[in-house]
Amino acid sequence: MLRMLEEMSIKDKKLSLLVKTAVLLFILFYSFKVFAWHDETHLAVAKAAGYYKWYNAAGADIAKLKAGRVEGNNHWFDNPDELEVTPAMVLSQVKHYNDPDDRNGHLYGAIIASLREYKKSKGKGKYGEYNLAFCAHYVADLSQPFHNIPYDDFNKARHSLNEEIVEKEVLQNLSRIKDNMYEIKLRPDKFEEDLSKEIARIANISRRLGVKLKTEKRNMTKKEIYRQLGHSASLLKAILMAL
Repeated sequence: MLRMLEEMSIKDKKLSLLVKTAVLLFILFYSFKVFAWHDETHLAVAKAAGYYKWYNAAGADIAKLKAGRVEGNNHWFDNPDELEVTPAMVLSQVKHYNDPDDRNGHLYGAIIASLREYKKSKGKGKYGEYNLAFCAHYVADLSQPFHNIPYDDFNKARHSLNEEIVEKEVLQNLSRIKDNMYEIKLRPDKFEEDLSKEIARIANISRRLGVKLKTEKRNMTKKEIYRQLGHSASLLKAILMAL
């Protein structure tokens, strides 16, 4: 009898530990924003841009599952003061790449920082493609309005829904992204200068749309989404051509 009670006590302790572990993982997982354009939307942007390893473009979201805020903070900028994004602001975020303590996020700087890592790896004769895949992912997040406005009640309530509106159809509708693409030129000798300007430009387009959605209390239309994806695909194509 005593042995049975001891075994039950051990089982209860194990169960309690499992429950506590599950709760902790849940808290960690949801203590930061896990949303982004969903997988197929990221893949579609990369494919429309002509990225030959387009199938890696969703990898940055997979990395968030284990890396937490180290990776997660690279995917958005909350812009708590709703400021106009400038090239200087973009460049100021580069130093925060992979910084888990930068609570406002640093999406804009992450684009440039990931490209620096790509070039650094290539310069050392290493395989740099994964860094480029991270960049492709961040560039797609740049056109998501909910990644460019404060993470308030409106954002929380509608964020996930607005990520999945075209998810099931987007890979079969690359032409709708391409119809919204346009030429962006990045000079090789002034690459980061030009890139920071383009990042700021698209960030402001996305931010303004986010503010409009909040004011009108609505979700994006498919037309608006494909227009946004066209901005990201255009910039990614320009980056690939300039490398």
